[in-house]
Amino acid sequence: MLDFFTIFSKGGIVLWCFQGVNGPFSGTVNALIRSVILQERGGNNSFTHEALTLKYKLDNEFELLFVVGYQKILTLTYVDKFIDDIHMLFRDKYRNQLQQRGVLGLLNGSFDFLDDFQGILKDAEEHTRGKAPSVMKTFKQSDKSRKTVKSMIEIRGEKGKENKKSKKEAPVPEAPPAEKKPTVPLKTPVTMTVGDANQNGLTQEEIIQKNREEFFRKKLGKEKKENSSKSPKPSKQKLRRVWPLDCNNANSKELDYSEKLFNGQSSAVTNNGDDTSVDVNFYRGSMAGDLKTVDYESCEDEEEEEEEEEEEEEEEEDEAIVQKISNTSVKKGGIGGMFGMLRGLVGSKNLSPQVMAPVLDKMKDHLIAKNVAAEIALRLCESVEKKLEGKVMGTFSTVTSTVKQALQDSLVQILQPKRRVDILRDVLEAQKHKRPFIITFCGVNGVGKSTNLAKISFWLMENGFRVLIAACDTFRAGAVEQLRTHTRRLNALHPPEEHHGQSMVQLFEKGYGKDAAGIAMEAIAFSRNQSFDVVLVDTAGRMQDNTPLMTALAKLIAINMPDLVLFVGEALVGNEAVDQLVKFNQALADHSMAEKPRLIDGIVLTKFDTIDDKVGAAISMTYITGQPIVFVGTGQTYNDLRSLNAKAVVSALMKA
Repeated sequence: MLDFFTIFSKGGIVLWCFQGVNGPFSGTVNALIRSVILQERGGNNSFTHEALTLKYKLDNEFELLFVVGYQKILTLTYVDKFIDDIHMLFRDKYRNQLQQRGVLGLLNGSFDFLDDFQGILKDAEEHTRGKAPSVMKTFKQSDKSRKTVKSMIEIRGEKGKENKKSKKEAPVPEAPPAEKKPTVPLKTPVTMTVGDANQNGLTQEEIIQKNREEFFRKKLGKEKKENSSKSPKPSKQKLRRVWPLDCNNANSKELDYSEKLFNGQSSAVTNNGDDTSVDVNFYRGSMAGDLKTVDYESCEDEEEEEEEEEEEEEEEEDEAIVQKISNTSVKKGGIGGMFGMLRGLVGSKNLSPQVMAPVLDKMKDHLIAKNVAAEIALRLCESVEKKLEGKVMGTFSTVTSTVKQALQDSLVQILQPKRRVDILRDVLEAQKHKRPFIITFCGVNGVGKSTNLAKISFWLMENGFRVLIAACDTFRAGAVEQLRTHTRRLNALHPPEEHHGQSMVQLFEKGYGKDAAGIAMEAIAFSRNQSFDVVLVDTAGRMQDNTPLMTALAKLIAINMPDLVLFVGEALVGNEAVDQLVKFNQALADHSMAEKPRLIDGIVLTKFDTIDDKVGAAISMTYITGQPIVFVGTGQTYNDLRSLNAKAVVSALMKA
């Protein structure tokens, strides 16, 4: 039994609906639009929301959407064929009305479709009931009944005797008379004949092998002589550095042979040996306000170059199309050929899956080569196929350009989040309620959680917020010391003397081997008492298959209820990104005690400067979670933190 069936346009105008049960269904349809249609996830035509299963079909020619809903505990095998039949009948019946009247025609039009709908539904249900259940074969009809006990018993030795008998009974073929072959004189006479070989115990094959070895030995000897006759090239040797004898009295600048990077300094650390004294001018004021986007300076130039290349390719393709049309019109001749040419120019060709298949296969391989997970690349191509199926191509449009543009729009839509995470605004909102804003970082081992936590701390300090770092990684050796070093360096950049004696960043740690959830709870209570604005909780790196550590992470999040849970992942991963995010979300859902468990709210993408244009991990992570990429790590210094530029990432992804 169907709960509802509705037909509406992509603009949101409901043309016709059927309701099988009482109760509103607008919330379910809106969830389908928000989660699937707008997020370019239309590869699968099924969607589950609460207790209902929705099946939908897109009509790209008339911009319509057909949606049917039924209880998810039911197994209705006829739904797919039923929705196809309704789609075809509705199109054929109201084709003229859909083509000519436009939006006003849809608003004022009357679509009397109830009788046709009920007729197709009745036929589909009866056809399903009329199918006789498959009857199981009897034992006599099976192949097993033909086997007897005697045929299954094998006596040892019988099989070997039968083989010997068959060999004896088989007639031995007579050897054909040997033909006399003409003797060919050899340049190097063979010293050993077959008879001699038999006398010395060597077979003919061994003689051939021996002659080959001698031949290769002689050849290699000649090559060595030729190489030795050539004059050897002088090898470049590394020059030794000559140090002065009185190094103790020499100036430190004279002994500094490192490469100068900024203002005569080789790094942010000065030459006095203190790791906390940093170049203040290099960092101060560089991160105030909103973050810059990735490839902020070069993005526009690359886009312009790509647009020029695409225009040139499309012009060549268009010339080929016009040439092909003109050739066919010359062959046909007359008025029919002229009309055929004009019809080809205005673009009346509908896109079908068969036409798009070769292009989509190339696009899928291209995405996988750019580090997009294989499963995600397949889903994206299926979604583009559903989006373009039946659509009429425009003037001078080619299949490749149409599919590429649709895929590019889908990728931009995926990277643009459903909700915008504005941390600065949220911190100010938390200040009004006199509570700290809590961010928890989680992820697998070695992705850069602590380093990027320090970058985010510096960004928050640049915007005037006091930060407390909770060292909840009580497992990895050196984790607390790493955060302590970052805290010293950050306090050197923003000393307490410039902020009324208050330290802008402080570390809260309880050593190793303690309960991480308890340390986070104590840190949050300490931040309330000391008036800190933000608490950054650093957790231990863990693999997604480590059940005890995943349970501990879910416990930490469930007890402390952070405002933001950020997953830290590196941009180098491909298919592994899907497994990591799915299992992290699953673990948080399974081990949470709340009705609506806290899942991952955003992503921190690290090591973005090491991947060139293979930016597919951003697509994979965003597609799986549906959550935005909040921060992008682009280096090793504190100001190497950016926000994501969706168009720049997509242009790098689509670059050949």
